[in-house]
Amino acid sequence: MAKVKHGDIVRIHFTSTFKDGTIVDSTMNKEPLQFIMGNGEVISGLEEAVEGMEEGETKNITIPSDKAFGPYNEEMIQVVYKDRFPADFEVIVGMKLQAKNEDGQIIPITVIDVSESTVTLDLNHPLAGKELFFNVNVVAIS
Repeated sequence: MAKVKHGDIVRIHFTSTFKDGTIVDSTMNKEPLQFIMGNGEVISGLEEAVEGMEEGETKNITIPSDKAFGPYNEEMIQVVYKDRFPADFEVIVGMKLQAKNEDGQIIPITVIDVSESTVTLDLNHPLAGKELFFNVNVVAIS
């Protein structure tokens, strides 16, 4: 039976959770996730775990933060002046925003503090610093 290798188009079903069992994401009751193996379309820890699996195979894996969404980086906290936002825009703690970097990639931003004159933003991915647990099933390899 064929095993997943670099360059293959892979379709998987998965459920990812935190250690306490809280579901982060899942393809159950949806279309399987499709990606090209080795193209960096999914987190590196997932690619590493799927490589060598056979069609129909299921396994549980643990992915440390450095192979998921990276470590939490305090340098990704930025304080900006409130006047950088439109005057009629109410900025509140917990609000999710987005920006684009030079490459056009979307950067998720979370508002973590608001003062009278400033807004503190966290530019870390919301899952940065988190260990993830996956149950993965290889649906198809082509």
